[in-house]
Amino acid sequence: MAARKRFTEEQIIAVLKEADAGMKTSDLCRKHNVSDATFYKWKAKYAGMEVSDLRKMRGLEDENRRLKQIVANQALDIEALRALTSKNYLSPK
Repeated sequence: MAARKRFTEEQIIAVLKEADAGMKTSDLCRKHNVSDATFYKWKAKYAGMEVSDLRKMRGLEDENRRLKQIVANQALDIEALRALTSKNYLSPK
């Protein structure tokens, strides 16, 4: 079995621009050695994007991931504080 070729997102956008320029899908897929299904998946995900849009999207995804991590950490802190404050430390013995 042949190793899969991994295309960068920039390369994928370049392939899609070739398609927009009028090259037939079958010729394009043969040229870049990808299946029609792969091409159409790329088209669904990256159609109309420029490389600058892709960089913005990546930056937003990174920021979103970081913010989700902050929220998760805060939720853990809140649960720990609730657990501590709900215990009755001053109960008589």
